[in-house]
Amino acid sequence: MDTYSVSSSVDGAIDYGATGTFATLQSISFLLSTLVDSCPLHREFGLDPPIDDPTSYARASLSAQIIEKIERSIPEVDVVDVLIEDQPLEGRLSATVKVVIINDSEI
Repeated sequence: MDTYSVSSSVDGAIDYGATGTFATLQSISFLLSTLVDSCPLHREFGLDPPIDDPTSYARASLSAQIIEKIERSIPEVDVVDVLIEDQPLEGRLSATVKVVIINDSEI
């Protein structure tokens, strides 16, 4: 099984005809860039970023939340690693997730 890296800092272009592995990776990228309560029929989809928390707590909280949300929303994926990088001048955290796709029969 191959390991894929997906970042939260990719552009917002969506390929509506995507299938197989690309569609799964696109779903992960979309989840990482979506805020909770911003999808009308799926309010719990997305992340609730830790605002005004100390950096070490925010990293741990966001990492746990990413793993939980991906496992719940995209069951054909196993999360291998989550790397949280802080960008102090911009006041943001960016995530890179390494995943293994379990059900890759569509490829």
